[in-house]
Amino acid sequence: MKASRIAAAGAVAASAVLALSVPAFAHVTVQPEGTAAKGGYAVVDFRVPNERDDASTTRLEVSFPADHPLTSALPVPVDGWKIKVDKTTLDKPIESHGEKITEAVSRITWTAEGKGIEPGYLQKFPVSIGQLPEDADELVFKAIQTYSDKEVVRWIEVPQEGQEEPESPAPVLALSAAEDDHHGGSGSPDAAEEAADDAEAAAQETASEESGDTSDTTARVLGIVGIVVGAAGVAYGVLAGRRRTAA
Repeated sequence: MKASRIAAAGAVAASAVLALSVPAFAHVTVQPEGTAAKGGYAVVDFRVPNERDDASTTRLEVSFPADHPLTSALPVPVDGWKIKVDKTTLDKPIESHGEKITEAVSRITWTAEGKGIEPGYLQKFPVSIGQLPEDADELVFKAIQTYSDKEVVRWIEVPQEGQEEPESPAPVLALSAAEDDHHGGSGSPDAAEEAADDAEAAAQETASEESGDTSDTTARVLGIVGIVVGAAGVAYGVLAGRRRTAA
């Protein structure tokens, strides 16, 4: 086997290692952890991929819907990020669990304290939200993503039913049918706080598992590369020995 072929095999294997850490490009989205039932509370993840090769995401600003104000939003702490929750005074107070609520969450901003989301990675920002409206099928959260090179991407276009997805769609949370008793269980603020705690623990566990999986996968690929290169070296040595004997 020629040395050039050995080098080519090593290059292909090395590129496979890099490809393992690069996710498919996507836009900012919001997904519930479990269900997001009308009239209840839910933990949702704002998922932010880095779509640039030469810059990191250093800031995410999410605007909460004004047409269906949410009185509660408890963000789960994210390592390396500072969180700011802004509220606005409601024109008309909302009654929730026997209390009159005069404020609602208007915006949550995450600012990186370090490198942020580097190229080829995705970050989840969990938030416990509620009380979800009973008279809506979905909630729109407009988002603004800022990169380390000062580029700003506005995910604010509202998708319309029956039309193609816009170029910069806003994150949309689909709401499921109301549960039989949305004032208890997952529909209560206490349960929402417990869910947020569970989400934080799960996020830490997932991060640990993903780190372990990535290291294990990388080790396996590098091991395969070593075996291929080693075998090629043995074959090359045997072939060279035969040529010397024949000479």
